[in-house]
Amino acid sequence: MKQDIRLIEKNDLIDFFKSQGESKFRAQQVWEWLWKKGAHSFDAMTNLSKDLRLKLEANFEIRPIKEDLTQRSNDGTIKTRFRLHDGHLIESVLIPVPERDRYTVCISCQVGCSLTCSFCATGQMKRVRNLDAPEIYDQVLMVNRQCIETYGHPLTNIVYMGMGEPLLAYKPVLDSVEMISAEEGLGMSPRRITISTAGIAKMIKKMADDGLKTNLALSLHAADDFKRNQIMPINEQNNLAILTEALQYFQKNTKDNKITFEYIAFRDFNDELEDAENLLRLCRKVPNVKVNIIEYNKVDGVELEKSDEAKIDAFARYLNRNGVAVTVRRSRGKDIDAACGQLANK
Repeated sequence: MKQDIRLIEKNDLIDFFKSQGESKFRAQQVWEWLWKKGAHSFDAMTNLSKDLRLKLEANFEIRPIKEDLTQRSNDGTIKTRFRLHDGHLIESVLIPVPERDRYTVCISCQVGCSLTCSFCATGQMKRVRNLDAPEIYDQVLMVNRQCIETYGHPLTNIVYMGMGEPLLAYKPVLDSVEMISAEEGLGMSPRRITISTAGIAKMIKKMADDGLKTNLALSLHAADDFKRNQIMPINEQNNLAILTEALQYFQKNTKDNKITFEYIAFRDFNDELEDAENLLRLCRKVPNVKVNIIEYNKVDGVELEKSDEAKIDAFARYLNRNGVAVTVRRSRGKDIDAACGQLANK
């Protein structure tokens, strides 16, 4: 099988052109076609000679993701299922909020997931493999085009919050962020990119050590270990004390990067004022953290239920009165299984 040209380093591409008696400039042209213009075929590279395109075709291939199915919600959310070169399927979600001039794509980084969080549809699927960086990049590229065509506006925000755990696909996630944000890539600001994790402490520290400029979201969902262990098995190895220390390290070493706690409110499980007090204590250990309270979206076979809106509002008011920045996120795309926790290629 020929090598995917998007999986080689730029210097290797330069070496290839030198071996063909071509100048370094040709490598730069191809690099721009791949990462700035998002070309999915060598024929699209129209400023290269036919002979050069044939040489590329003979030595490399491009393995783009392909749109398999698109569903549109009554609220404007668009879910797209993409087919990968090996036949596996992933999903991305475009969440438009025109009144706030905000257009967010939620992208996937794995086929399936290995973490088995009890409330998540993706967690019921086994992890097949990590996506490679071009497959992650392609989601942003193609949903951005979809956003412009549908809403006349480019994407404003990117969240690695779809299928899979980003910090268990660390290298392709890192490489994709680089090409999405690079000037010779899509040129999107890393400050508009959020990487969401279920909580892998050593990798949160690695993000800080590697100097990532992205924001960080922790899928928290309970602010005491007993409850979190029940719904998120990963907490047994990465408990709240370990995670708090990692978040403090991240804040200290990244300065401007924002941290958000994602908190799904479940009825009679984590939505009492006692739970809000636990969350407040945790927030005070991680200064300037923001809390997103999220409505639960029903997943087949899961007994957990959505909390009452009155309880959610009381929970949010308590945190807000005590100085915590809180947003209550109402679910989008529920009618097409595109809401938080529902992505399962359904």
